[in-house]
Amino acid sequence: MRDNHVRLPHGDRLRDVSPVLVAHGTRNPHGVNVIAEIAEAVSARIGVTRTAFVDVLGPTPSEVIADLDRPAVLVPAFLASGYHVRKDIPEHVALAGRSDTVVTRALGPDPSIAAVARLRLAEAGWEPGDAVVLAAAGSSDSSACGQVYLAARQLESLIGGRVEVGFIATAQPSVPEAVACARRTGRRVVIASYLLAPGLFHQRLETYGADAVAAPLGPDPRIVDLIVTRMRAAISPYRRTPA
Repeated sequence: MRDNHVRLPHGDRLRDVSPVLVAHGTRNPHGVNVIAEIAEAVSARIGVTRTAFVDVLGPTPSEVIADLDRPAVLVPAFLASGYHVRKDIPEHVALAGRSDTVVTRALGPDPSIAAVARLRLAEAGWEPGDAVVLAAAGSSDSSACGQVYLAARQLESLIGGRVEVGFIATAQPSVPEAVACARRTGRRVVIASYLLAPGLFHQRLETYGADAVAAPLGPDPRIVDLIVTRMRAAISPYRRTPA
């Protein structure tokens, strides 16, 4: 049911869909709260936005969309299009039997995410001249890893210095290897967390020997704007390819 406190203008196509934010899932209660905060902020903009998780927690995307009274628009709350985006989410849509479901692009990479990452670096004590490592979850999908390198280039354009890439799991180089590489410059090393919310992966970053670790991206207004933008683009009548 649409939130009665949000009045979208007549003709706004978001009036006709049910937004769903799909995240990975974590046992960290603070991480769960961050996803809830993001969903609440999106709800305040466009109406009730549900949440679903592809791992660890429920409900799953198939459970959420199966009984909706209008087509769902799913936003993968992932910073690259890896296994969960390319395989898990489409399988959940098929399982629900809802062929009217639209799936948007993943959130990242995007210049607005780079802007939030720069803010988190500054909050962690980064200063121009420090060496930076962008730490991402990692994926067996080479194209997803390539998207992380693009995210690093976007961050470089904002901080004016090279950004090394390290992966927390699966892919190479690992974050400790990237930190060691950055350390050879003789400068302080700060890790930029390419993660949306706190959880096990972010906890690991504190153990990798950097001088400082930035917080995850979190419920920044630019993240909320990006989610709404992804939705609008996916249901636009001018979209050239199916979502």
